[in-house]
Amino acid sequence: MGNFAIGVILPGVSVQRRDGLTLQEAARHLEQAGLDGAWHGDHLAIGGPTLDAPVALATAAAATTRISIGTSVFVPAIRPLAWAAKQVASLQYVSVGRLVLGVGSGGGPEQWAAAGVPYGARGPRTDAALELLPRLLSGKPTHLTPLPVSARETGPITEHGPAAEQGPVVELAPAVEMPPVWVGNASPAAIRRAARLGDGWFPSLISPEEVATGRARLAELASEYGRRTPIIAIGGTSALGGDGLPTREEIAAGISGAYGRPLDEVIGLPLTGSPEQAAERLAAYREAGASHAVIGIAGGDWRTQVDALAQTRALLR
Repeated sequence: MGNFAIGVILPGVSVQRRDGLTLQEAARHLEQAGLDGAWHGDHLAIGGPTLDAPVALATAAAATTRISIGTSVFVPAIRPLAWAAKQVASLQYVSVGRLVLGVGSGGGPEQWAAAGVPYGARGPRTDAALELLPRLLSGKPTHLTPLPVSARETGPITEHGPAAEQGPVVELAPAVEMPPVWVGNASPAAIRRAARLGDGWFPSLISPEEVATGRARLAELASEYGRRTPIIAIGGTSALGGDGLPTREEIAAGISGAYGRPLDEVIGLPLTGSPEQAAERLAAYREAGASHAVIGIAGGDWRTQVDALAQTRALLR
Protein backbone atom coordinates (compact mmCIF):
# COMPACT_ATOMS: atom_id res chain seq x y z
CA MET A 1 0.00 0.00 0.00
CA GLY A 2 1.08 3.60 -0.56
CA ASN A 3 2.52 6.02 1.93
CA PHE A 4 0.23 7.82 4.35
CA ALA A 5 0.77 11.53 5.01
CA ILE A 6 0.06 13.20 8.35
CA GLY A 7 -0.33 16.92 8.88
CA VAL A 8 -1.06 18.66 12.17
CA ILE A 9 -3.20 21.64 13.12
CA LEU A 10 -0.96 24.42 14.41
CA PRO A 11 -1.40 25.29 18.08
CA GLY A 12 -4.00 27.89 18.94
CA VAL A 13 -3.24 31.05 20.85
CA SER A 14 -4.00 29.54 24.27
CA VAL A 15 -1.75 26.52 23.62
CA GLN A 16 1.04 28.76 22.33
CA ARG A 17 0.90 30.72 25.57
CA ARG A 18 0.70 27.61 27.74
CA ASP A 19 3.61 25.82 26.08
CA GLY A 20 5.78 28.86 25.40
CA LEU A 21 5.57 28.22 21.68
CA THR A 22 5.41 30.57 18.70
CA LEU A 23 3.86 29.66 15.37
CA GLN A 24 7.28 29.80 13.76
CA GLU A 25 8.66 27.34 16.30
CA ALA A 26 5.64 25.07 15.95
CA ALA A 27 5.90 24.94 12.16
CA ARG A 28 9.63 24.24 12.28
CA HIS A 29 9.07 21.50 14.85
CA LEU A 30 6.52 19.82 12.56
CA GLU A 31 8.93 19.91 9.65
CA GLN A 32 11.93 18.70 11.64
CA ALA A 33 9.88 15.85 13.13
CA GLY A 34 9.24 14.52 9.62
CA LEU A 35 5.53 15.28 9.35
CA ASP A 36 3.90 16.47 6.18
CA GLY A 37 1.93 19.65 6.77
CA ALA A 38 1.10 22.60 9.01
CA TRP A 39 -2.62 23.41 9.05
CA HIS A 40 -4.81 26.15 10.49
CA GLY A 41 -8.55 26.68 10.79
CA ASP A 42 -10.44 29.70 9.48
CA HIS A 43 -12.58 31.36 12.17
CA LEU A 44 -13.87 34.91 12.46
CA ALA A 45 -15.53 35.14 15.88
CA ILE A 46 -15.83 32.03 18.04
CA GLY A 47 -15.73 33.54 21.52
CA GLY A 48 -12.05 32.82 22.14
CA PRO A 49 -8.65 33.92 20.84
CA THR A 50 -7.96 32.79 17.29
CA LEU A 51 -5.67 34.06 14.55
CA ASP A 52 -6.53 34.96 10.99
CA ALA A 53 -5.83 31.84 8.94
CA PRO A 54 -3.91 33.43 6.03
CA VAL A 55 -1.70 35.39 8.43
CA ALA A 56 -0.98 32.31 10.58
CA LEU A 57 -0.18 30.16 7.57
CA ALA A 58 2.00 32.82 5.98
CA THR A 59 3.99 32.79 9.23
CA ALA A 60 4.30 29.00 9.05
CA ALA A 61 5.32 29.16 5.40
CA ALA A 62 8.10 31.62 6.15
CA ALA A 63 9.49 29.31 8.86
CA THR A 64 9.60 26.15 6.72
CA THR A 65 10.76 24.92 3.33
CA ARG A 66 9.31 21.44 2.75
CA ILE A 67 5.96 20.81 4.41
CA SER A 68 2.57 21.66 2.97
CA ILE A 69 0.72 24.69 4.28
CA GLY A 70 -2.97 23.88 4.59
CA THR A 71 -6.30 25.49 5.43
CA SER A 72 -8.58 23.36 7.55
CA VAL A 73 -10.74 24.80 6.20
CA PHE A 74 -10.80 28.14 4.37
CA VAL A 75 -14.26 29.65 3.89
CA PRO A 76 -14.14 31.67 0.66
CA ALA A 77 -17.87 32.36 0.59
CA ILE A 78 -17.80 34.44 3.77
CA ARG A 79 -15.55 36.97 1.97
CA PRO A 80 -15.84 39.07 -1.18
CA LEU A 81 -14.59 36.72 -3.89
CA ALA A 82 -11.77 38.94 -5.18
CA TRP A 83 -10.45 39.32 -1.63
CA ALA A 84 -10.63 35.58 -0.99
CA ALA A 85 -8.74 34.95 -4.23
CA LYS A 86 -6.08 37.50 -3.28
CA GLN A 87 -5.54 35.78 0.09
CA VAL A 88 -5.23 32.36 -1.56
CA ALA A 89 -2.88 33.66 -4.25
CA SER A 90 -0.71 35.38 -1.65
CA LEU A 91 -0.42 32.20 0.43
CA GLN A 92 0.46 30.16 -2.63
CA TYR A 93 3.10 32.73 -3.58
CA VAL A 94 4.81 33.10 -0.19
CA SER A 95 4.80 29.33 0.39
CA VAL A 96 6.40 28.79 -3.05
CA GLY A 97 3.57 26.54 -4.21
CA ARG A 98 3.10 24.51 -1.02
CA LEU A 99 -0.51 25.49 -0.28
CA VAL A 100 -3.28 22.90 0.04
CA LEU A 101 -6.59 24.72 -0.01
CA GLY A 102 -9.06 22.96 2.23
CA VAL A 103 -12.42 24.62 1.56
CA GLY A 104 -15.64 24.59 3.54
CA SER A 105 -18.84 26.53 4.04
CA GLY A 106 -19.37 26.16 7.79
CA GLY A 107 -18.56 28.26 10.79
CA GLY A 108 -22.01 28.69 12.30
CA PRO A 109 -24.61 31.40 11.68
CA GLU A 110 -23.01 33.82 14.16
CA GLN A 111 -19.77 34.06 12.18
CA TRP A 112 -21.62 34.65 8.93
CA ALA A 113 -23.71 37.36 10.59
CA ALA A 114 -20.52 38.99 11.88
CA ALA A 115 -19.23 39.07 8.28
CA GLY A 116 -22.52 40.47 6.98
CA VAL A 117 -23.17 37.46 4.76
CA PRO A 118 -26.46 35.48 4.85
CA TYR A 119 -25.90 32.01 6.25
CA GLY A 120 -28.44 30.50 3.86
CA ALA A 121 -26.35 31.54 0.85
CA ARG A 122 -23.22 29.65 1.89
CA GLY A 123 -23.70 26.70 -0.51
CA PRO A 124 -24.19 28.59 -3.79
CA ARG A 125 -21.55 31.15 -2.79
CA THR A 126 -19.04 28.34 -2.21
CA ASP A 127 -19.80 26.76 -5.58
CA ALA A 128 -19.43 30.12 -7.32
CA ALA A 129 -16.11 30.75 -5.59
CA LEU A 130 -14.70 27.36 -6.58
CA GLU A 131 -15.83 27.88 -10.17
CA LEU A 132 -13.99 31.18 -10.49
CA LEU A 133 -10.91 30.81 -8.27
CA PRO A 134 -8.80 29.01 -10.94
CA ARG A 135 -9.33 31.84 -13.41
CA LEU A 136 -8.70 34.54 -10.83
CA LEU A 137 -5.48 32.93 -9.58
CA SER A 138 -4.23 32.51 -13.15
CA GLY A 139 -4.26 36.28 -13.53
CA LYS A 140 -6.78 36.25 -16.36
CA PRO A 141 -9.27 39.12 -16.55
CA THR A 142 -12.42 37.89 -14.82
CA HIS A 143 -15.88 39.43 -14.75
CA LEU A 144 -17.23 39.34 -11.22
CA THR A 145 -20.68 39.84 -9.85
CA PRO A 146 -21.42 39.74 -6.14
CA LEU A 147 -21.67 36.18 -4.91
CA PRO A 148 -25.23 34.97 -4.31
CA VAL A 149 -26.93 36.40 -1.24
CA SER A 150 -29.68 33.78 -1.16
CA ALA A 151 -30.03 30.11 -2.01
CA ARG A 152 -32.25 31.06 -4.96
CA GLU A 153 -29.46 32.88 -6.77
CA THR A 154 -27.77 29.89 -8.33
CA GLY A 155 -27.40 30.84 -11.97
CA PRO A 156 -24.77 29.06 -14.08
CA ILE A 157 -21.15 30.18 -13.94
CA THR A 158 -19.07 30.76 -17.05
CA GLU A 159 -15.34 31.34 -17.41
CA HIS A 160 -16.14 35.08 -17.46
CA GLY A 161 -18.33 34.94 -14.35
CA PRO A 162 -22.01 34.17 -13.69
CA ALA A 163 -24.04 33.89 -16.85
CA ALA A 164 -26.41 36.52 -15.56
CA GLU A 165 -25.36 40.12 -14.96
CA GLN A 166 -21.58 40.49 -15.15
CA GLY A 167 -19.70 42.89 -12.93
CA PRO A 168 -16.39 44.69 -13.16
CA VAL A 169 -13.31 43.03 -14.59
CA VAL A 170 -10.80 41.87 -11.97
CA GLU A 171 -7.22 40.95 -12.87
CA LEU A 172 -5.08 39.74 -9.95
CA ALA A 173 -1.28 39.70 -9.92
CA PRO A 174 1.04 37.99 -9.39
CA ALA A 175 -0.50 34.99 -11.07
CA VAL A 176 0.04 31.67 -9.30
CA GLU A 177 -0.66 28.02 -9.93
CA MET A 178 -4.02 26.93 -8.56
CA PRO A 179 -3.40 24.93 -5.38
CA PRO A 180 -5.11 21.57 -4.88
CA VAL A 181 -8.59 22.03 -3.43
CA TRP A 182 -9.81 19.64 -0.73
CA VAL A 183 -13.52 20.00 -0.09
CA GLY A 184 -14.38 19.66 3.58
CA ASN A 185 -17.36 17.98 5.25
CA ALA A 186 -18.93 14.56 4.88
CA SER A 187 -22.37 15.68 3.72
CA PRO A 188 -23.82 14.52 0.39
CA ALA A 189 -23.52 18.09 -0.92
CA ALA A 190 -19.83 18.20 0.02
CA ILE A 191 -19.11 14.86 -1.64
CA ARG A 192 -20.78 16.09 -4.81
CA ARG A 193 -18.84 19.36 -4.64
CA ALA A 194 -15.59 17.45 -4.20
CA ALA A 195 -16.38 15.20 -7.16
CA ARG A 196 -17.25 18.15 -9.40
CA LEU A 197 -14.78 20.82 -8.33
CA GLY A 198 -12.22 19.38 -5.94
CA ASP A 199 -8.92 17.55 -6.01
CA GLY A 200 -9.65 15.98 -2.65
CA TRP A 201 -12.47 15.08 -0.28
CA PHE A 202 -11.70 16.19 3.28
CA PRO A 203 -14.22 14.89 5.85
CA SER A 204 -13.50 15.20 9.57
CA LEU A 205 -14.38 12.99 12.52
CA ILE A 206 -15.85 10.09 10.59
CA SER A 207 -15.22 6.36 10.81
CA PRO A 208 -13.29 4.21 8.34
CA GLU A 209 -16.61 2.63 7.35
CA GLU A 210 -18.02 6.04 6.48
CA VAL A 211 -14.89 6.82 4.48
CA ALA A 212 -15.35 3.65 2.43
CA THR A 213 -19.00 4.47 1.75
CA GLY A 214 -18.16 8.05 0.82
CA ARG A 215 -15.34 6.90 -1.43
CA ALA A 216 -17.72 4.76 -3.46
CA ARG A 217 -20.11 7.68 -3.90
CA LEU A 218 -17.22 10.03 -4.71
CA ALA A 219 -15.96 7.72 -7.44
CA GLU A 220 -19.44 7.34 -8.90
CA LEU A 221 -20.00 11.11 -9.06
CA ALA A 222 -16.52 11.86 -10.40
CA SER A 223 -17.14 9.40 -13.22
CA GLU A 224 -20.39 11.17 -14.06
CA TYR A 225 -18.51 14.46 -14.29
CA GLY A 226 -15.75 12.89 -16.38
CA ARG A 227 -13.16 13.57 -13.69
CA ARG A 228 -10.57 11.55 -11.83
CA THR A 229 -11.68 10.44 -8.37
CA PRO A 230 -10.34 12.95 -5.81
CA ILE A 231 -7.99 11.82 -3.09
CA ILE A 232 -9.34 11.42 0.44
CA ALA A 233 -7.92 13.16 3.51
CA ILE A 234 -9.51 12.71 6.92
CA GLY A 235 -9.52 15.17 9.79
CA GLY A 236 -9.05 13.71 13.26
CA THR A 237 -8.01 14.42 16.82
CA SER A 238 -5.43 12.80 19.06
CA ALA A 239 -3.86 12.67 22.51
CA LEU A 240 -1.12 10.05 22.46
CA GLY A 241 0.72 8.77 25.50
CA GLY A 242 0.04 7.77 29.09
CA ASP A 243 -1.20 9.35 32.30
CA GLY A 244 -2.39 12.92 32.57
CA LEU A 245 -3.84 13.10 29.07
CA PRO A 246 -7.50 13.29 28.12
CA THR A 247 -8.99 9.84 27.67
CA ARG A 248 -10.74 8.67 24.54
CA GLU A 249 -14.03 8.90 26.43
CA GLU A 250 -13.36 12.49 27.49
CA ILE A 251 -12.39 13.59 24.00
CA ALA A 252 -15.39 11.81 22.49
CA ALA A 253 -17.70 13.50 25.01
CA GLY A 254 -16.34 16.86 23.86
CA ILE A 255 -16.97 15.96 20.21
CA SER A 256 -20.47 14.79 21.08
CA GLY A 257 -21.30 18.02 22.87
CA ALA A 258 -19.72 20.31 20.28
CA TYR A 259 -21.36 18.69 17.25
CA GLY A 260 -24.56 17.28 18.75
CA ARG A 261 -23.65 13.71 17.80
CA PRO A 262 -24.46 10.63 19.90
CA LEU A 263 -21.57 9.53 22.09
CA ASP A 264 -21.67 5.96 20.81
CA GLU A 265 -21.25 7.31 17.27
CA VAL A 266 -18.03 9.17 18.05
CA ILE A 267 -16.44 7.11 20.84
CA GLY A 268 -14.06 5.34 18.46
CA LEU A 269 -12.87 8.44 16.62
CA PRO A 270 -10.14 9.96 18.86
CA LEU A 271 -6.62 8.62 18.44
CA THR A 272 -5.34 7.68 21.90
CA GLY A 273 -2.83 5.27 23.40
CA SER A 274 0.55 4.54 21.85
CA PRO A 275 1.87 5.51 18.41
CA GLU A 276 1.48 1.83 17.48
CA GLN A 277 -2.21 1.93 18.38
CA ALA A 278 -2.70 5.18 16.48
CA ALA A 279 -0.96 3.70 13.44
CA GLU A 280 -3.25 0.68 13.56
CA ARG A 281 -6.28 2.96 13.62
CA LEU A 282 -5.03 5.13 10.76
CA ALA A 283 -4.22 2.00 8.75
CA ALA A 284 -7.95 1.25 8.79
CA TYR A 285 -8.58 4.64 7.19
CA ARG A 286 -5.91 3.92 4.59
CA GLU A 287 -7.58 0.59 3.84
CA ALA A 288 -10.88 2.47 3.39
CA GLY A 289 -9.29 4.76 0.79
CA ALA A 290 -7.73 7.71 2.63
CA SER A 291 -4.17 8.76 1.91
CA HIS A 292 -3.83 11.75 4.24
CA ALA A 293 -4.81 12.70 7.79
CA VAL A 294 -4.87 16.15 9.34
CA ILE A 295 -4.79 15.84 13.12
CA GLY A 296 -5.74 18.32 15.80
CA ILE A 297 -4.03 17.75 19.15
CA ALA A 298 -6.53 17.35 21.98
CA GLY A 299 -4.21 17.46 24.99
CA GLY A 300 -0.71 17.19 26.34
CA ASP A 301 2.45 19.12 25.53
CA TRP A 302 2.15 20.14 21.88
CA ARG A 303 5.71 19.31 20.87
CA THR A 304 5.58 15.91 22.57
CA GLN A 305 2.34 15.11 20.80
CA VAL A 306 3.86 16.06 17.44
CA ASP A 307 6.77 13.74 18.09
CA ALA A 308 4.36 10.89 18.87
CA LEU A 309 2.50 11.52 15.62
CA ALA A 310 5.81 11.45 13.77
CA GLN A 311 6.41 7.99 15.23
CA THR A 312 2.92 7.03 14.09
CA ARG A 313 3.66 8.20 10.57
CA ALA A 314 6.90 6.22 10.44
CA LEU A 315 5.00 3.07 11.39
CA LEU A 316 2.61 3.59 8.46
CA ARG A 317 5.36 3.60 5.83
